[in-house]
Amino acid sequence: MSTGAARIDSVRRARFERVAAEVYEPLQRYLRRRARPDDAADVLADTLLVVWRRLDDVPDEPLPWCYGVARRTLANHRRGADRRLRLVERTAAEPIAPANDDPQLAVDHADPDLDAAIATLSEAEHEIVHLWAWERLEPREIADVLDITPNAVSVALSRAKRKL
Repeated sequence: MSTGAARIDSVRRARFERVAAEVYEPLQRYLRRRARPDDAADVLADTLLVVWRRLDDVPDEPLPWCYGVARRTLANHRRGADRRLRLVERTAAEPIAPANDDPQLAVDHADPDLDAAIATLSEAEHEIVHLWAWERLEPREIADVLDITPNAVSVALSRAKRKL
């Protein structure tokens, strides 16, 4: 790393430390009033990560801006918790298939042509097709699993279907 880059990093780090020192306690109180203590700590950490990533966007008076980030981060956290709860409820209602020690027997098909066709897919397409066909997930659910957009899942699934 050049000395110029090191200086920029140290200036950036020093600014973040000043902002974090100013907003940490107020954000902590704000989040504790709105979430469970363990959730509040996670959301605070995620909020400070956003502050670090968007440090160039932080205004001279950072607290109101950071409240906005914390509010949106908390909303995202709650939506994620709701999605996980719905997934648990949905999977709990589905019957559990008996365990099978032989991975070849665990596959729901026995068509060698299909196996050969699936083998031509990329690793990402293969995973998407399996989540869609075998796990019966919708593209938006696959997007949650793979941490990509639902549109990216739909495009990849369409390409994979054409290949197959």
